[in-house]
Amino acid sequence: MTTTPGATTATGPIRRIGLVGRGHTPEVTAAVQAVAEVVERRGLELELEVGIPAPAGLACRSLRQIPDVDLLVTLGGDGTLLRGARMVMAAGDPAGTREPGIPVLGVNLGHLGFLTAVGAEDAATGLEAVLDGNVLLDDRFTLEGVVFGADGRERARVQALNDLVLHKGGVARVVRLEMAVGPDGELDSIGSFSGDGVIVSTPTGSTAYSLSAGGPVLFPSMDGLVVTPISPHTMAMRPLVLPAETRLTLHAFDRAEELVITADGQEAVPLAPDDRVIVQKGAHRVRLVRFPGQTFFQTLRRKLNWAI
Repeated sequence: MTTTPGATTATGPIRRIGLVGRGHTPEVTAAVQAVAEVVERRGLELELEVGIPAPAGLACRSLRQIPDVDLLVTLGGDGTLLRGARMVMAAGDPAGTREPGIPVLGVNLGHLGFLTAVGAEDAATGLEAVLDGNVLLDDRFTLEGVVFGADGRERARVQALNDLVLHKGGVARVVRLEMAVGPDGELDSIGSFSGDGVIVSTPTGSTAYSLSAGGPVLFPSMDGLVVTPISPHTMAMRPLVLPAETRLTLHAFDRAEELVITADGQEAVPLAPDDRVIVQKGAHRVRLVRFPGQTFFQTLRRKLNWAI
């Protein structure tokens, strides 16, 4: 089987499946039942996120420890998949037995579902294909943001599969941001600009918020950082693509309103005056399930009307 760069077909043995969903809805209930029938027929174990109804006649455990599962299935849209991916990243791999991480199969119950692999009607056949090894696994680059206070001490740490966004959390005023690259003591200033904030995205996230703000599209198997200013008040500030090992420093000055760093639109950390945010390559990679014949540009055309 031919694979694209950054893709593999090796899933490893799967005995225990974890399942997360976006709530108690008829769509989720139907998808859970479809997954459960495959699990029961294959003699596997199923762990459900708290709040997801257990299917009739099948004993399920509550999903509490992500490292205990061999496959994570997300039922919802891209937001649910991102939440599942962040659970995988947060869990890490303390035993060092999984490289780069637990596979994530996204089942789309929403509208766009750009990152998901199958629709609700194909949840069962999709899972069967994963269990039979008839899938591709895309290893995705991630980001880590570390917030340092004025005293130089670390205050917070966040991880993202799509993007980290530094933006205003209060009134509609512009903020002046300064950006630099390099290790502490040897910073090379990119420059400063005034605007609504800045998006630092992965190649996976280059088709999300960054794209709507005018950023470039990167092929998802690439490693790198996309830096996209949000509504910059100058024609001289343009999106940047930086190497994967770049250490990017973000600092806001001359501001009165509250600023926030948001990870994948799901976790927000308020920034205090004189805080610095260091954005760099994440410690973990996320392994997304994809099926043979599903290509990146095919998804762009189908989901975003690319070149149509």
